[in-house]
Order: sequence, then structure tokens, then C-alpha cells
Amino acid sequence: MTSVALISWAVLAVGGTLMVATPAGAQSRDRIQVTGSSTVFPFTAAVAERFGQKHGKAPIVEATGTGGGMRLFCGGVGSHTPDVVNASRRMTPSEFDACRRNGVTPIEVRVGFDGIVIANSRATGGMQITLEQLYMALAAEVPNAQGQLVANPHRSWSDISPNLPAQKIEVLGPPPTSGTRDALNERGLLEGCKEAQRRLDVRIDARACQQVRADGAYVEAGENDNIIVQRLQANTGAFGIFGYSFMEENQDKIQSARIDGVEGTVDTIASGRYPLARSLFIYVKRDHIGVIPGLQAFVDEYVSEAAMGEDGYLERKGLVPLQRAEREAVARAARSATGMTGL
Repeated sequence: MTSVALISWAVLAVGGTLMVATPAGAQSRDRIQVTGSSTVFPFTAAVAERFGQKHGKAPIVEATGTGGGMRLFCGGVGSHTPDVVNASRRMTPSEFDACRRNGVTPIEVRVGFDGIVIANSRATGGMQITLEQLYMALAAEVPNAQGQLVANPHRSWSDISPNLPAQKIEVLGPPPTSGTRDALNERGLLEGCKEAQRRLDVRIDARACQQVRADGAYVEAGENDNIIVQRLQANTGAFGIFGYSFMEENQDKIQSARIDGVEGTVDTIASGRYPLARSLFIYVKRDHIGVIPGLQAFVDEYVSEAAMGEDGYLERKGLVPLQRAEREAVARAARSATGMTGL
């Protein structure tokens, strides 16, 4: 797999409908260019379509994964670099440092909430799982009963606990370039590892906790969540990992597991009760505002109440809105083009 683009889509608004084109077919810099997270992609695509209806030229939106998008975004200033990056996690300190080294001043826009779900086909039963059990299923190394770290011996879910299905562990999920993978590692595997450490009274290095097994139980399925859904329908024993908003769009085909007894819903994600809840972001290149036509107007559309407010068109696509006070603060900062000064 490449480190930048596993799969990409370009979104253009033509006659009020979305059309798919290759990046090579849309190189004009009289259009805004957006790259990054496949999770945030459908929300930004919706804003791009609405912007195109109002202003005539919709932004080009590609999905390269958060990590790959950040590398492109922070690579420098100029028409050869993207104006906006979608991110399903917050920018890291090292990414911020890379931006600043290359003369990029990012504007951080927190657009709402999402949750990571563990989903399977509706043709089979649902599952309830704890974060510790998720860690014991997916980590490369796990502690045995004596507290020694060993190569993951679990082949079936029931090897971990008798109350889990007696079927092979097969999980389709995002690659390392994905922000969803980062969030899975930090909010899922690391927290589950901490629970195992408390139960067994052992200490495990945080990096080891987040190392995903590479023996076939976890399958890197790329950045196209539609492919994962198709494979879950074909293989009813497998599970897939992606954002709640995508699961909601496909709930006639797939269902999500309860995590630590909590179902992923709009309410549990917004309140933070769902263990795998997370924030979603876009980052805007302040250096391109006033240079790339329509960039500030695109940002204004994104942070409008019509878009990311309660009952806005992004909520109808599955985005969990911020609370009103935070939405207003985010909108003020975005409209004033307040650049980040640190993390």
C-alpha cells in the first residue's frame, strides 16, 4: 500500500448532482482542493455540493486517509498543495511542526462528533464486547494468565471469553494511514490494554498495546468503507471497523456491537458515554485564504448552522453535532481565520 493514497474520489457538483472524476481531471486552481479522511469525506462532499450550488464551482474532495492527507496538506504553500484536509482525529504535534516548518498556518475547525463501530452483517447475531476483549482480539501481543506478553494465541472469539461467538476472529479495518485506525489504537486497544493490566497487575508498554496483529485476523481493507460493507455481506462471520455515520447509512445491511454495554447512538456519542466516541475536524490553510477563490466562503458554509447545526444537512448525513455554545465558538474562530499557534 502506498503511504499517501490508497483510494481517492473527486467530487464535483454538476447540475446539482455529485459526479466522480479522477484527480488528474480536476487540476484547475480556480477550485478548492480538499484531501484526507474517508470518514469526514461524505460530510465535506455534502458541503462541497451545497457550495457549488451557490457559487458555481464545487471544491474537489479526495479521500486519502487522515495521515496521508496531513502529509500533503503540511507539505507547503502553493497551488500544488491542498487547501483543506479532513481529519478523523486531531492533528498531532509532529504534523503541526511539519506544517510550521513548511510555512503552513493551519486553522483548526472541529466540525462534530463520530464514533468508531465494530459492525457485522444483519444476517447473523449482534455482539457485545468489552474494550479489553477487543484488545485481546486484535493486539499483536497480549498477556497470558501469568502476565507474560506473548504472541496473540486467540484464533476464535470464544478463545477470549466463552460468552463470545465460537467463530474465527476476522476483522476488516482501516490501514495505518487512517485517522480511524489511530483512534481505534488510542481509544480501543490502548484503553483495553489498560484494563488487562489492571486485572492482571502487569505493566505493558503503550506502544506494544497499540500494535495490531498481522497474522490474518485483522485485514487492512483500505479507505473505501463501501468495500468493507460488501465483504461483511459476503462473509457473515467477519466484522468491520468504520465510523458510526457510515454504519447508520447502511443499517439495513449491518449492525454494530455494544462496547462495554453501550450502543453507539447520536446521544451516547455526543455525551461521550460511548467508549469509542471521537471528534472530527477539518484543517484549513490560512495562507491560501484570499488566494484560492472562494476558500473563506467554503469555510463559512461548513460552519453555518444550516450545515453543522442541529438538524443541519450534515446531521442528516450522520454527523453528531457539537453543543450550540461550542458550535458558535468554532464558527467565530473559523470566520475570523484564527490560525493555530500550537498544540
